[in-house]
This record gives sequence, C-alpha cells and structure tokens, in this order.
Amino acid sequence: MTRFHDLSNKEPAMTSLKLWLLAIRPRTLPACAGPVLTGTALALAHGGFRFVPFLCALLASLLFQIGVNFANDYFDAERGVDTEERLGPTRVTQSGLIPPENVWAATKITLALAGISVLVLVLYGGWPIFALGVAAVLAALAYSGGPYPLASHGLADYAVFFFFGPAAVAGSYYAQAGQMSGAVLAASIPVGLLITAILQVNNYRDMETDVKAGKRTMAVRLGRKWSLRYYTGLVAGSYLVPVLLWLDGPLSVWAGMLPLLSLPMAFRCIREMRTVTGSPLNETLARTAKLSFIFSVFFAFGILI
Repeated sequence: MTRFHDLSNKEPAMTSLKLWLLAIRPRTLPACAGPVLTGTALALAHGGFRFVPFLCALLASLLFQIGVNFANDYFDAERGVDTEERLGPTRVTQSGLIPPENVWAATKITLALAGISVLVLVLYGGWPIFALGVAAVLAALAYSGGPYPLASHGLADYAVFFFFGPAAVAGSYYAQAGQMSGAVLAASIPVGLLITAILQVNNYRDMETDVKAGKRTMAVRLGRKWSLRYYTGLVAGSYLVPVLLWLDGPLSVWAGMLPLLSLPMAFRCIREMRTVTGSPLNETLARTAKLSFIFSVFFAFGILI
C-alpha cells in the first residue's frame, strides 16, 4: 500500500532548492568521482586518456547516483519502508516535503540524462559500454523498486560493488583506452569495496527499522557483531589490495603506498562504527563517503607516478 504524508499541513520552511538537495543527498556524492578518477588514471598511465569520455563517465556516475537516491526515496516511501522512526536524514517523499510524482519524474529525468552520457561513451567504447549502461539503469530501478528490490533482499551490496567498482573503473578506462586488462579489473576492487562500505553504514544504522519493515539487508542478515566485522573487512580490504597489486607487479609502489595516507580517516570511521549508534552514524556515513573519494585520489596519483 502506498504511504505518503499529506502535504497540506506542511509549512514552506525550506526552499525548493534545499528540498531537492535533501533528495539528492550531496554528502554521498564525492564517492561517485572515485571510480572514474581511478579508471582515468589507468588510462593516462597507458597513454589512452580522452577528455570527452572522461567527462561523460564522470557525469554518468554522478547522475546514476542521484537517480538511485531519487528512486530509493520514492520506492521506499511507496512501499512503506520509510517511516517516522527512521534514523537517517529526512526522506522528502515519505515526509511529504516533495510530492511523490515529482520525485518519480526527477528519477526518470536523471536516469535519462545519465543514459545520454552513456550514449556518448558508446561512440568511443562501443557495445560493451552500451550493455553496462542498460544494466546500470535497470539496477538503479531494481535497487528499491520492482518485484524483488535488491535493497530489501541483501543483494544491494553486490550491485553497489559491481557498478561502482569494476563497471565504473573498467568502463571509464575502456571508453578512453579502448582495451581491457586484468590489472584494470583488479585495481577496481578497492574502490568498489570502500563504496560498498558506505552502504553498510547506512544499513547498520537502520537495522531495527529495516527489520520492522521486512527488509533483509546485508546488515540485518549478518547481525550487529558480524556487520561491524563486515564493515571493517571492506575498509581493510581496500588498503590491502593496492599493496598486493604492487607486490605482484601490475602497479607501482606509489599506487600501493599513497592510499595509506588516508588511513587515519579510515581508523576514525571504524572506531565510530564500533562506538556510535543511531542518527550520529549519519556523520560516519558522510565520512566514509569522503574517505572513499580521498582514497581514490591518492590511489589515482599513485597509479600516475
């Protein structure tokens, strides 16, 4: 049953721009640039950088993330998953701040714009890029919507890892360099792990309300103890993989070592996950997103050096 709040009693306390910024969730967006920066750094290192594909890949990544956020806001309200008990930031559809039809229209427009960016990339990368783009649109809608929402069945982690790890890094690289290698796919793993860690903070924070709503996220399936271990493993793995790639040969010592400069922020995130509960974890989520971006910047510089 659709469950939306009545808009008639809402005071116009916030401007339209601020309301849409709530829906966009800007604090999670820096992470979107990380995979594209990594793929582009690899393309530069292999002499294959192209500015237009780089720009389109960056735009597509950003738009897909915003589109997923809109769709998640809309579908979770429609399915009654979001309630007044939620501990995360305000959801504009459930709270009645933006009419649901407007959020749904914004979802379609944003994903269409992402699709246009992908079509430009297809001119450079051909059918593999087209296939990734179609899969990304379907995954964005299936994340919270459709007959079997990924986010409600513990499958969102796999989708987030794939589309913001191998798909985004390798896709950005392939559209520029016109080739693919195992080293590129391996380099996508740490980026995907850290972005998956962002999702884990969200799901860990919402465990109680998700159980009431019937959502079986990865955090719900694992329970609190193993959820914390899972988060720690995602973060630790993101630092381990570049070191292994350096020791094994595909990447330089700089690619293995420079990301370690972001370790203090990583330790802080892990400490907060183990000591903080409830809505304060919203800050940990934003900090994990920032960690993902900073890690990717160091990683990209290391690849170039």
